[in-house]
Amino acid sequence: MALPVLLAMALLAAPRASSHALRSPNQRLEVRIEVGDRIRYGVYLDEKPLLRDATLSMRIDGSTLGAPARVRAATPRRVEQTLQPPVRQRSASLRERFHELRLDMQGGYAVVFRAYDEGVAYRIETSLPAPEVKVQAEEASFRFAGDWSVFFPQEEGFMSHNERSYDYLRLKDIPATAIATLPAVVDAPGVKIAIAESDVEDYPGLWLQGTAGPALRATFPAYPLQEKLERDRDLKVTERADYIAVTKGTRAFPWRIIGLAEKDGDLLTNPLVYLLAKPSQVADTSWIRPGKVAWDWWNANNLHGVGFKSGVNTQTYKYYIDFASRYGIEYIILDEGWYVLGDVMKVAPEMDMDELTAYARQKNVGIILWLVWKTFDDKMEEALDRFERWGIKGLKVDFMQRDDQPLVNFYHKVCREAAKRKMLVDFHGAQKPATMTRTWPNLISTEGVRGLEWVKWSDSTHPEHDVTLPFTRMFLGPMDYTPGAMRNATKRSFAHVFEAPMSMGTRCHQLAMYVVFESPLQMLADSPSSYLAEPEIMEFLGPVPTVWDETRVLDAKIADYVVVARRHGRDWYLGAMTDWTARDLDVDLAFLPDGRFELDAYQDGVNADRWASDYSRVRRDVDKTARLKLHLAEGGGWAAVLHPKP
Repeated sequence: MALPVLLAMALLAAPRASSHALRSPNQRLEVRIEVGDRIRYGVYLDEKPLLRDATLSMRIDGSTLGAPARVRAATPRRVEQTLQPPVRQRSASLRERFHELRLDMQGGYAVVFRAYDEGVAYRIETSLPAPEVKVQAEEASFRFAGDWSVFFPQEEGFMSHNERSYDYLRLKDIPATAIATLPAVVDAPGVKIAIAESDVEDYPGLWLQGTAGPALRATFPAYPLQEKLERDRDLKVTERADYIAVTKGTRAFPWRIIGLAEKDGDLLTNPLVYLLAKPSQVADTSWIRPGKVAWDWWNANNLHGVGFKSGVNTQTYKYYIDFASRYGIEYIILDEGWYVLGDVMKVAPEMDMDELTAYARQKNVGIILWLVWKTFDDKMEEALDRFERWGIKGLKVDFMQRDDQPLVNFYHKVCREAAKRKMLVDFHGAQKPATMTRTWPNLISTEGVRGLEWVKWSDSTHPEHDVTLPFTRMFLGPMDYTPGAMRNATKRSFAHVFEAPMSMGTRCHQLAMYVVFESPLQMLADSPSSYLAEPEIMEFLGPVPTVWDETRVLDAKIADYVVVARRHGRDWYLGAMTDWTARDLDVDLAFLPDGRFELDAYQDGVNADRWASDYSRVRRDVDKTARLKLHLAEGGGWAAVLHPKP
C-alpha cells in the first residue's frame, strides 16, 4: 500500500484534537481543556496556572473513555440562582453562579465542566447501551503547577473512621504508596486549593494518592467480594474485585471538585460541595429540627450528687432528659449499651424504653439512638418500625469505616428510610456522608473527624489541630466534633484519662467551637452534673444556635487561628480560637447593622495559661464602629453573643 494512503488512513483513525475554554462568572478563573489522545485540562486564576495537564478518564467494561477522545458537540450553559437550604448550615440562602461547558464525546459519554467564582468541578456522564456496567477504574490526576505543600490527611488503608490529622507535607515528599481521605488542601502561592467531591451515589468514595511529584491522583476502594465480621462492628473486606463499581450504563458520576480560596477564611464559606450535591430527596422537610444534644458516652455517665447509681439505666437517662429540658436542649443520645450488642432488638435489662420515651415526650426532649451499622442493617425494617412506635427522633449510626460502593449505598438507604419515619441521622465512623447533607436534609451531622473523643486516649486532638479542621475537614460539610469539655488542660497539665477526660486548651477554646464548628446537631459532650455546676457557662451553651442565617470569617490563618461571626435572627455570635500560641487579635465590628448591641463575652482568664478552665465574663455596649481587642491564651479562645438593644 502506498505511503500517502497509509498516512491518510492514520489521519482518519486518529482522534481530532480540539481546544476549549471556560471562564467563571467573574472572569478571573479559567479552565483550558485539550481533547485528543487524552482529555487534559488546566486551571488558571488571573492567568496564573494552578493546575496543568491534569487528566481524566474512566475504564468501563474494558474500554477506556477519554483516551483517546473526540468531541461531538460542545454546549455552554449559564446558571444564576439562589438556594434556600432547608437546614441552614451556614446561611439562610446560597447564591449559585456558574458557567458550564458540556463536551459530548464519541463513544456514549460526556464530560461536564463547571467554573464558579469559588472553584472548578467536572463530572463524567455516560449513556451506554448496556443497562449495567462494571467500572474497572477512574483516573483523576490533579497535577499542580508547582511543587507546593499540602494539608494531607494520610490513612493506613481503606478501612478507616477517617479521623485523621492533617499533616503539612511537600507534594514531592508524598510517596505513591500513601493515600488520604478528603479534602487535601494545597498551599499554592496566594491561594489555597481544596480537592473534594460531591454527589456520590452507587459508587465508591474518592481517595487521594501521592505521586512523589507535584500531583495527587484518585484512588478508590474496589468492590468487596468477601467480608469477615469481627465483634459486632468491624466488617472487614477479605477479598476485593478487580473493579470498583457495578452500576447503570446511563448515569452521572460524582463531581470532582477543585475549590479555591484566596483568603484562608474563604475555605470556611466555600459552598461548592453543597451546591454540587443532588437536590433534596426529602419532599417535606418541615419536621427537621436542628439543635443540641446531651451526650453520655464521652463523660462515661459520670453523674454525681444524685441518689441513684449512674450508668446505662433508665434513671440516668431521665436525669439527662431533665437537664436537657431545663436548658432547652432539644435531644439526648443513648449511646453504646442501651441494647445488647449484636442484636438491636434486645434492649438492655436496665433500660425501660417505654417508660423513658414517654418521659421524654412529656418533657419535650427527643431521643436519638446509637447503633452499630451492621447490627442495624441486619434488622433495619423491624428496628425502624419499633423506633417509630417509641417516638425516636434520630439515629446515630456508627462504625461503618468504609466508603466502597455497598457502604455508600447503605448511607443513602439509611437516610431514605429514616426520612420516611421523620427521623434524623448522624453518621459516625465514616466521612463520606458529610457530602450528602443537601440530598438528605435529615442527615443532620456527620463525624469522620478527629474530634474530642480522642482526648480519652491520645494527645493528638490539640488546639493546632482544632484550628486546622475548619479549613480542611469542614470544607466537606458539617462535622460532629462533639465539643463542650468542662475539664480543661494546658499543654503541661494534660493527661488522657478514659473515664474522666479533659480537653486540651482553655474553657473558652471549647465555647468558641459552638460558633466556629458547623454542626446542625451540636453535642454537649460533658456530664450534665458538670454543666449544672457551671450555670454561667450554660447561659451561653443553652441558647447558642446550631444553624445560622449568615456567616462571616473576620480573620483566619489555617492551622494558626480563626475568628468567625455568625448571625441567627438579629443576634450575632462570635467565636475565636488559637493554636498553642497566645495571640492578640483586633476584631472590627463594621459588619454589624446600625444600632447598639449588648456584647456578652467569655474570655480567657488572666491565669488561663496555668489553669485552662479560668475565664472571665465581660458585658459592654458596642456598635459597628467598635473594634475589639481580644487576648487569647495558649490554646485559648473567645466566645460572645451580641444582642441588639431596643
